[in-house]
Amino acid sequence: MDDPTHRGKSLELAGTAVAPGEIAEIRLKVSESYFAEPVTIPVTVVRGGPGPTLFVTATVHGDELNGVGILHDLLHDTRFASLRGTLIAVPIANVPGFLAQTRLLPDRRDLNRSFPGGRRGSLTSRLADTLFREVVRQSDFGIDLHTAGGERSNYPQVRADLSDPGTAELARAFGCPVIVDGAGPEKSLRRTAVAAGIPTIVYEAGSARRFERPYIDVGTAGIRNVLRHLGMLEGGAVEPPLSLTIRQTRWVRARAGGILDLAVQLGEPLRRGQTLSLNTDPFGHGRSRLRAPHGGLVLGLTQLPLVHPGDAVCHLAELEPEELAAWSEHWQRGGGRISS
Repeated sequence: MDDPTHRGKSLELAGTAVAPGEIAEIRLKVSESYFAEPVTIPVTVVRGGPGPTLFVTATVHGDELNGVGILHDLLHDTRFASLRGTLIAVPIANVPGFLAQTRLLPDRRDLNRSFPGGRRGSLTSRLADTLFREVVRQSDFGIDLHTAGGERSNYPQVRADLSDPGTAELARAFGCPVIVDGAGPEKSLRRTAVAAGIPTIVYEAGSARRFERPYIDVGTAGIRNVLRHLGMLEGGAVEPPLSLTIRQTRWVRARAGGILDLAVQLGEPLRRGQTLSLNTDPFGHGRSRLRAPHGGLVLGLTQLPLVHPGDAVCHLAELEPEELAAWSEHWQRGGGRISS
């Protein structure tokens, strides 16, 4: 942290000071539109007594909407009267993409490959700079909320660089049963924040362009767990009955074009050779049966039943035999199953 004075004094965003005990709704100016009107990012700051600062961002990819629901639930259904520290919530980080319901910005750049950005660059670069300078660098910890992109869906998971002790602690505190270890893409928000000394994790769950209540509920509970773990809210974090750390994943891809019939669901444990999908031609005749190359856990699935050869079908996490046995038993008892 460049300036730790935010712990007990007023926090300032875009020239607006927020004193302890206040809740402020602020619009951070990024640029101007074609109509010469300001392009702004809505931010809610909840200030309590002395304590750490946590930022939570959503819709860094403009069509990934579950994070909006998570932050709305968190802000409206949490008692912040005894909050210690500061919560900076950014429900719509990529406003132009959100309005157009696209992943990217109008300049066709990916915000989550553009951090820390620059004040004199493209729209995407300026937006990244504003978020990083005004929100991330004013924080001690961070959570970035995402869903799968395109016509895919993700099983609830935390993605974190477990080689960083602070980030590993945050990931485990969230309470998600699946943690995927990795530094993240170059110039992504979480990787850039961790490099700047601000432990940051990603929560991935569900699909783009929709609200999915089960995934929203898991995300809201996870952020509350983090707030309790950091001592910002009263009470203890709720630990999952089983926690897996994933270090190797792979996408299993279609071998032939056709109409896809999936045979597995998100979170399902798989044994080697188990059928993932059946590919048929327009007459309904079987052309290709896709099988699991190894035992593991279904992290992600395509939601579009039309494939070309090479299209991604199933994102499979590799598990050791004892991990697979434990998850299979958990699954059979009804644990890990999430209906949307």
